[in-house]
Amino acid sequence: MAFSSSQDDHDDVLSEINMVPLIDVMLVLLIVFIITVPVIQHAVKVDLPQASTQKVQPKPATVQLSVDAQGQYHWNQTPVSDAELQTRLTAAAQQQPQPELHIRGDKAVRYERVAQAMATAQRAGIQKLGFITEP
Repeated sequence: MAFSSSQDDHDDVLSEINMVPLIDVMLVLLIVFIITVPVIQHAVKVDLPQASTQKVQPKPATVQLSVDAQGQYHWNQTPVSDAELQTRLTAAAQQQPQPELHIRGDKAVRYERVAQAMATAQRAGIQKLGFITEP
């Protein structure tokens, strides 16, 4: 940059900044931001489940009903007669929440005894019935 002197009147001093390089840099930055912003803002839309504020009900106890090889019923490992089985199943059906009935049948027992237990449970009003097997 040259200082003006009285001898060089034809050379005027430029007192303003050259804006062309600044405008070029600004336009390049603007183009870079225009291209990168949609890439950064891209998100995968996920449908998330809604949480509920209801109390979780406790799981009802399960009742294990076993039928041994002789056809004898066992209510939670306690031997019971046919009449007592009907009474206990009716009482279990009245409970809230109703317990699940899991039936274990010995492979040597006649299927008729297991079917009788299922029919007794249905007459008593048991809603959930499951079979326990071993691999």
